[in-house]
Amino acid sequence: MKTSYTAMFFTSAILQRRVAISAFQSAAGPAASIISTRPIASTSHILLSAKAEGGGGGRSSAAVVDKDLMSKTTGGKQQKKKKVALDTNPPKGTRDFYPSDMRLRTWLFDQWRSVASMYGFSEYDAPVLESESLYTRKAGEEVTQQLYNFVDKGERNVALRPEMTPSLARMVMAKKGGLPLPLKWFSIPQCWRYERMTRGRRREHFQWNMDVWGVEGIEAEAELLSAMVTFFKKVGLTSEDVGIKVNSRGVLGEVLAELGVPEEKFAATCVLMDKLEKVPIDAIQGDLEELGLEKSTIEKLLTVLTNKSIESISEVLPPESQAVAELSQLFKLCEAYGISDWVMFDASVIRGLAYYTGVVFEAFDRQGVLRAIAGGGRYDKLLETFGGDPTPAAGFGFGDAVIVELLKERDILPSFEGSGYDTVVFAMSEDLYSVAIEVASKLRAEGQTVDLILEKKKTKWVFKHASRNEARYCVIVAGNEYENGEVSVKDLSVGEQKAVKIDALGEWVQEVSESE
Repeated sequence: MKTSYTAMFFTSAILQRRVAISAFQSAAGPAASIISTRPIASTSHILLSAKAEGGGGGRSSAAVVDKDLMSKTTGGKQQKKKKVALDTNPPKGTRDFYPSDMRLRTWLFDQWRSVASMYGFSEYDAPVLESESLYTRKAGEEVTQQLYNFVDKGERNVALRPEMTPSLARMVMAKKGGLPLPLKWFSIPQCWRYERMTRGRRREHFQWNMDVWGVEGIEAEAELLSAMVTFFKKVGLTSEDVGIKVNSRGVLGEVLAELGVPEEKFAATCVLMDKLEKVPIDAIQGDLEELGLEKSTIEKLLTVLTNKSIESISEVLPPESQAVAELSQLFKLCEAYGISDWVMFDASVIRGLAYYTGVVFEAFDRQGVLRAIAGGGRYDKLLETFGGDPTPAAGFGFGDAVIVELLKERDILPSFEGSGYDTVVFAMSEDLYSVAIEVASKLRAEGQTVDLILEKKKTKWVFKHASRNEARYCVIVAGNEYENGEVSVKDLSVGEQKAVKIDALGEWVQEVSESE
């Protein structure tokens, strides 16, 4: 009954308060609309009070209006705001790199760097953000339509780089002839293109670039082709897995010249003809005709593109064809490099970038499962398009996504699930943790990669952890061994365990290093 009387009293007080407010507002007029929103601390503050306002003689109420008071006193529940779930996927066409993915990426980059170093190339880099004008050439290239471009806060038109070669050209121009030629540079940039995704093709990828500047002869292309083949061999691929198609834009140029097509239409024609690998002739015939190419000219070009040998292409070119002479010399050099079984002539290879001027090449999957693996060629006039002097140059680009897919397809990609560090160190008890730190520090000083277990764990968990991460050894700091100045070392590959003096850990590291 006490609870019932309390509730009745409280409800009555609320009703009286509302009546009082209504009556007060009627008497006070407009001034009474100035109402405090200070929250109520207890029921004792429900009483009304009024005092005169200075100046106008009006009055205001100190009463508090709480719209939710009834729901609070009747057990009503407040609506909670719904949490917006985070989309845990990366933007479409991009990738997260978890530790195992990073180990794969590091391994691949190491292979690339190793080959580049083997051939005497120096590494460079440039900003991922460049001026948009660096890429907006007027030859109808797909790359121009695939830019991630925007206007920055300084009202500048910028773009994420879709390729590295224009950045390299900008860097060379910036030195105004101050760089000693020839240059042999390489880079592994991340590139961005908003394009249709397929297997091995993403909207961002890393690309191994190798470029030679300042060498006019075909020797530059031969060296680049040899480096490419060296990489393929290094990762376990053979000439039965991968081939490299070789052609020269000079072939197309000589045919167009004989047919009376102006030189200024050469680059745009090459870009269109390169699309024939993806679309039928009907899809680009209108564009070709817009360039002024008659149907008979187009038919002649298509006939040329079907040639698969230098001998056959020689029959449709002038007797003293420079393109044929260059290609013949290139294949002789490939023979000297010992890579003849990797390369072949194919007149259909044109490459889609407008700046190529001579030999072009493209590595492909011989089984036809994947798209082009890598590609490149000569681009002597690139600097000229930016207002510089023509400079002989050749290079290639080699994407990370396609080669990884190919290695998976051939089942020769190494496993990167484990961290692969040398040794796991752990203390059997908390009072020995400082000793474990000392042991880990000694091993690291000797050059080992060491994972020190940072919290109390059971021995079974530690061995599972070491096995999962493909560690070679496990060093156990236990009470009995420590009293003798020793630790237990377990060789996880054979399951053998032995005691090693803490002071002799350096000798132990040297011993196991020599035995591997």
